[in-house]
Amino acid sequence: MVQQSASVCLLGGLLGLFLLSPVLMVPTPPSMCTPLRTLRDTLSQRRRYMKHNFPINYTIRVHFKEVFKLSNISRMRLQVEGVDQFILQRLWFQVNQGVLKKIIRVMPGRHPSRSYSGELERRFRDVEGVFVHSYPAEVFQQELPEAIQDIWDRLTEEPDRVPQSSWKLATPKSLLDNLSHTMHCLFSECFISPEAPHNYCGLSHWRKGRKKELKQVG
Repeated sequence: MVQQSASVCLLGGLLGLFLLSPVLMVPTPPSMCTPLRTLRDTLSQRRRYMKHNFPINYTIRVHFKEVFKLSNISRMRLQVEGVDQFILQRLWFQVNQGVLKKIIRVMPGRHPSRSYSGELERRFRDVEGVFVHSYPAEVFQQELPEAIQDIWDRLTEEPDRVPQSSWKLATPKSLLDNLSHTMHCLFSECFISPEAPHNYCGLSHWRKGRKKELKQVG
């Protein structure tokens, strides 16, 4: 009887793992594409609101782990054992949640970019809400790889306990550039069209876009 019960439990566990595995193998649920594209459209105005409305070379203090670039994603994919797209997407939300809060925090109520920042945060929360509801609750309780858990712990540490060496200065625009670039990389299924495929995880793609943007300005 005990052996039969153990066999049933084992079978149930394997069945649960089998059911969860296809979920984790799908990088981006289709339901996320509409809110992600809405967030992309809002981010497209970041140059106006996060550069032109701030003093030249204005910077804010963020945790160095919140400077989250394409190179960070590439490095983790190569070096962190057990990391997958879903885990990187979870980390993306955790990082940029703090980034948006810090950007809003430095702006007075009448700052010309205040309403834009609030709208951006709301769009971000919309995407996060769809993300959370697109997966079974069990997947969010799974243990993270040690390197990812370390980043998570650092980001959630009380600010007064963070050593000075862990803070970094960054411009609001550069932080939103990082948010946009890494969003396209980690949720690329929602942005790539069969007619014009792009490697959003490649630095060369964004350098080409930057050169085109500067040429249009000039």
